[in-house]
Amino acid sequence: MLLGAGGLAGRRCLKVLGELAAARGVKVYLVGGTVRELALGRTAPDLDLAVSAQTLDLARDLAAALEGTFVLLDEGEGTARVVWQKEILDLAAFRAPTLEGDLQARDFTVNALALKLEAVLGEEPLTLIDPWGGLPDLAQGLIRVVRPQNFQEDPLRLLRAYRFAATHGFRLTPETGAAIPSYLQDFSRVAGERVRQELFILLAAPRAAPILEEMDRTGLLTQVFPECADLKGVEQDGFHHLDVFRHSLQTVAYLEEVLAAPKNYFGALAEELARYLRPPFQAVLLKLAALFHDAGKPQVQDRRTSPDRYTFYYHERVGVEIFTGAALRLRFSQAEIKTVTRLISLHMRPFLLLPAFREGELTPRALGRLVRAARPDLPGLFALAMADSLAGQGPQKPADSETVLADLADAAYRFLKERLEPQERGPRLLTGHDLIKVLGLTPGPRFREILTAVEEAQWEGVIHSRQEALELARSLL
Repeated sequence: MLLGAGGLAGRRCLKVLGELAAARGVKVYLVGGTVRELALGRTAPDLDLAVSAQTLDLARDLAAALEGTFVLLDEGEGTARVVWQKEILDLAAFRAPTLEGDLQARDFTVNALALKLEAVLGEEPLTLIDPWGGLPDLAQGLIRVVRPQNFQEDPLRLLRAYRFAATHGFRLTPETGAAIPSYLQDFSRVAGERVRQELFILLAAPRAAPILEEMDRTGLLTQVFPECADLKGVEQDGFHHLDVFRHSLQTVAYLEEVLAAPKNYFGALAEELARYLRPPFQAVLLKLAALFHDAGKPQVQDRRTSPDRYTFYYHERVGVEIFTGAALRLRFSQAEIKTVTRLISLHMRPFLLLPAFREGELTPRALGRLVRAARPDLPGLFALAMADSLAGQGPQKPADSETVLADLADAAYRFLKERLEPQERGPRLLTGHDLIKVLGLTPGPRFREILTAVEEAQWEGVIHSRQEALELARSLL
């Protein structure tokens, strides 16, 4: 299982490191994720190294010898990074007096593996150091905590357990899962940016939804997102068959199905959705929107008697506020917050257009307003809407909901390509300068209202020339 280790012998950075370590009389071991990935037959992108002594001095020597870059990560912990060409080497001092103690302090058995640098370089027989049975666990796809108290030393490991389950298709051992609730109270000590990093990697996995379900069973999900606790038990009848919390998780699950095979759900929009998902973590932002799209419902839930049903008016607005609070706590970027809140705020719009669209009565103006508001997240919005629809199977839901929604998505995409984008590429029929010079207006809020009305009239084919645009503007004064 360590065939890939032989390929490391030819890497110059490791040869130089071996020479420098020998000169200083210190021991160096490949450890952690590097050895785990080698054992899985994969390429280890970065090199994780444990050093018995003089770690920072050794790292500085290595950077100088390679003419690379030395990056001090944590002087107190004795960790540093050396960057040379495409190589990244992370050097860390032993976490205990011995290698065995260092491995005992690590998170999971599959990461408590080591290889002597001399063995990797071919100077000794290649023997895996595995005091905690990580290799058998790796073969069985098991995440086993080395010692339960290691969760307390770094509570982020609670989330990291599920991250490995998501990214590697592994499962937690029963003992590891059973230990997690005992350490949940420590999770609040973890810095938000560290939680965000692990969370994004977890959600980037193609099938993260089942992992979120597992996190909920141990109580970790509501430690990461306390906002989710308010969704539990909130009933919603009509189009839905689940409470708000279960529906939200189900929406994430269906979203993953839509993203995995968009052509099964959409026509022309499918290829556009594939392009939309290319930027890193774009799918993650969509999944977060799915998880939080109904987060505002508990605060606005009301009961009507005629007809007898629950209502959730403007829940999307409240949901935006709730997600923004969670995102700021976890140190999301402003761009990430903007994308997710746009999706949450607009997630009802496709459904509100469906009745008119189903009857052939949807106006270009109404469709155009949706397209304009959703850009640049139009494909993501319809992917979210499709997942939301699939996750709702209540008695009042029309049987053709997904079919009509897919047709609406295609209509929106055609509007974008055939009307909105060509219109934007061409000269504008009316500008703010025209409003000042020709109509004698003073710049103010009315400018945007008039120019928007002209733009929408052009969508509808009501006006075609500058003169018609001016006449429309005058009629609005």
